[in-house]
Amino acid sequence: MKRNWIAAIMLGIILTLITACGSGGNAQEPSPSSSASPGEAASQSAENGQDNENEAAQERTVASEKGDIIIPANPKRVIGLSVVYPEFLYALGITPVAVQNYHDDFPAYLAGPFKDTIKMGIAKTPDFEAVLAADPDVILAPAWWSEKDYDQLKQIAPTVLLPSREDWKDELKDIAAVFGKEAEAEKVIADLKAKEEEAAKKLDELVGDETVLYMRIMAKEIVLHGENLSRGSLVHKQLGLKPLENFPQSETALSISLEVLPEYNADHLIVQLDDENNEAIKEHFNEMLNSALWKSMKAVQKDQIYMVGGKEWFNVGMAPLADSYAIDAIVKAFSEKLQ
Repeated sequence: MKRNWIAAIMLGIILTLITACGSGGNAQEPSPSSSASPGEAASQSAENGQDNENEAAQERTVASEKGDIIIPANPKRVIGLSVVYPEFLYALGITPVAVQNYHDDFPAYLAGPFKDTIKMGIAKTPDFEAVLAADPDVILAPAWWSEKDYDQLKQIAPTVLLPSREDWKDELKDIAAVFGKEAEAEKVIADLKAKEEEAAKKLDELVGDETVLYMRIMAKEIVLHGENLSRGSLVHKQLGLKPLENFPQSETALSISLEVLPEYNADHLIVQLDDENNEAIKEHFNEMLNSALWKSMKAVQKDQIYMVGGKEWFNVGMAPLADSYAIDAIVKAFSEKLQ
C-alpha cells in the first residue's frame, strides 16, 4: 500500500516535469516578428505608393494668371464670377453652384438649368459670405474682374484666374483647359458656326440687300450697334445682315438721342429694350413710339420692326449660349414678319 502511494507521488512529479518542459519548449518557439519580412515590406511599400497615386489622381495642376494651381480632378461645386463665366461653364456641361448675375432672373436659356444656382449679384467685390456658404471646390474668374479679391477667394477654395481675351472663343478654351474639356469647347464652337451659317442663308433669302440696324433702348438714350464688335458683329458679320453705309466704320456703337435717329434710316430695325421690366426704359420707348420722328422711319412705315429680349441678349457677342439664343430669335422674328 505504501509502495503504491510512493508510486503515485513519483508519477505526479514526472507529469509536472513533462508539463514544465513542454511549456519551456513553447516559450522557446520563435514568436511572430514585429518587423515585416522583405516580401511583406515590399507589399506595404506598394500599398503606400498606390495611396500616393490615388491621391495624385484626385488632383490636377492647371495654369492660371497666378501660376500653377492645384484643384480637384473632378470638382463638383464650381463658382463662376463675372456675368459670362457661368454661361461658359454651362456650355461645357458644368452647372455652377453660385454665380454673379446682373438681372434678378436668369435668362430663359439658363432658368431651368440654374434653378438651384445661388445668385450673388454683380457687385465688383463679390459677396464673400455667399461664396463661402456655397462651399465651392473651385472658384473661376477672369483676372481683370477678380484679381483684387484673389487673396480672400483663395482662402475659401482654389481660385483660378484666367486672362482677358478679345474673342469669347478663346475664353471658352481657357476654361475648358482647366477642366480637361477641350473637345467639348471645340464642339460648342463648331456647332455655333454651323448654326450661324444656316441662319445667314435663311436671312439672305428673306432680307437680301436691304439694310438692318440693331438698337438698344436705354432709359435716356438709344445705342446703335455697328459691325465692329460683339453683338453688332453677330448681326452683321456672322449673320450677314447689311449695315447702314453711313454708320461710322471707326465706331463699335453710337449713343444718340431720338432727334438723331432719322439719320440712320434702315429698312429693318432690330429693337431691344435693355431691361424689359425697367419702368424708365418702357416709358422712354413709349415716347419714341408716339413721336413723329419714329413714325417717319422707313422700317416703321414698312412694319419691319423686330423686338428682341432684354436679359436674354445681355451677353450677345460675348458668350455662345447668348449668341445661339439671339440667332434663333432673329430668324424667328424675320421669318414671321416676312414670309
